Amino acid sequence: MANTAPLESFFNYVDQNQDHYVARLREAVAIPSVSADAGHREEVFRMGNWLIELFKQLGISYEAADVGTHVVDGKTLKLPPILLGTYGNDPNKKTILVYGHYDVQPALIEDGWSSDPWKLTEDSTGRLVGRGSSDDKGPIIGWLNAIEAHQKAGVEFPVNLKICFEGMEENGSEGLDDLILREANRYFKDVDAVCISDNYWLGVTKPCLTYGLRGISYFKVSVSGPGRDLHSGVFGGTVYEPMTDLVILLSKLVTTDGKILIPGVNDDVAELTDEEQETYKSIEFKLHELHSAIESQTNIFDNETRTLQARWRYPSLSIHGVEGAFSASGAKTVLPCKVSGKFSIRLVPNMDPDKITAYVEKYLKEEFAKLGSKNKLHVECLHGAKAWVASPNHWNFVAAAKAVEKVFNCKPDMTREGGSIPVTLTFQDALNKNVLLLPMGRGDDGAHSTNEKLDRFNYIQGIKLLGTYLHEVAKTT
Repeated sequence: MANTAPLESFFNYVDQNQDHYVARLREAVAIPSVSADAGHREEVFRMGNWLIELFKQLGISYEAADVGTHVVDGKTLKLPPILLGTYGNDPNKKTILVYGHYDVQPALIEDGWSSDPWKLTEDSTGRLVGRGSSDDKGPIIGWLNAIEAHQKAGVEFPVNLKICFEGMEENGSEGLDDLILREANRYFKDVDAVCISDNYWLGVTKPCLTYGLRGISYFKVSVSGPGRDLHSGVFGGTVYEPMTDLVILLSKLVTTDGKILIPGVNDDVAELTDEEQETYKSIEFKLHELHSAIESQTNIFDNETRTLQARWRYPSLSIHGVEGAFSASGAKTVLPCKVSGKFSIRLVPNMDPDKITAYVEKYLKEEFAKLGSKNKLHVECLHGAKAWVASPNHWNFVAAAKAVEKVFNCKPDMTREGGSIPVTLTFQDALNKNVLLLPMGRGDDGAHSTNEKLDRFNYIQGIKLLGTYLHEVAKTT
């Protein structure tokens, strides 16, 4: 019989120090490391420094890689460092690379938060509410908690760990791909497999392992005309209004039931095979879990299989917002001189971002020409990434599945996901290694939304899961 004493000691230490781990997450959530907001850039650096201090406490050697600058709203800003950590260098042990990000989405209490998004709160059910709690501060701190728990419990760490934490994931991961390619034969040279904990369970009751993600093409379409904002009472009805043109263009992109209207976009989507169709039958997912996650019953499809296929293996188009238009409370009769709409297309296997950009530009220009407007149109793709699919039969996944059984007493669902983590494909291609997505949070965590949360249960059991996965990896041949 296998010796379970080390894991028991590790588990016991984690259980006995739950409040310590929650307090650590509270410190991290209090740092508003919003990478997309130039006004918060220093906070992203502060979060990076917070992690560096924790690296030092845990004896993790590190490099804070400088990846240069970029331009935001006409300002040149320094990019946050990519933290490269190393814990252990035993040539007789496997080396696992773990990736995560320390930046977060924007959050304002007036957006509808029930509490200050930068103060982690816990309710009576153990919901830890705060921006970044689940995406991705809880998971990345979970890896560091697992290291600390092994140290404090006197349990030998089973593998060598490489760490790659970035501060720009929520804003295009600028500089990351270049760094991975540059370091493929140096820092990442001895990596045996990759593990990322930056996604979620399919539902709220059963863990999963994820072997595929959709890609993304994110667009900005701008319409400009007058040289300055105008009074609608004076100029309304006398000029072509950019806002009117933009609204019409956005209405031409997608139908209310999700059908993409841009010609060519669906042409390269991989065909659904009978074998793939069968895999959906064994996945434990019910529509009520979707209703819980979205807090409504506004689902398009009335069965689980079609819902999952729409989420995982078919493209979708979402309109995200408009810049330049009046959006504050009250009434303001302004006629904006320039407005921009933002939308994205989630890509699936066989779809190429460059081809999608060409389809979008051609279509919007044709539709704009039909308006007969004297305004000017500009279309740009802000970033694009291909879809990713890995082999779920690799030893990396086998080890993770065994870890799930030990921690949660059930076999995980094998899933794909609808979100995009472009670095998965970069790691897979640049390092030629298997990449695993091992989620900590639940499907109703509300990442990117108001009242984002991470359940205490998932956080604590997630720390155990990450550590157990590493022990199972060490057993593989």
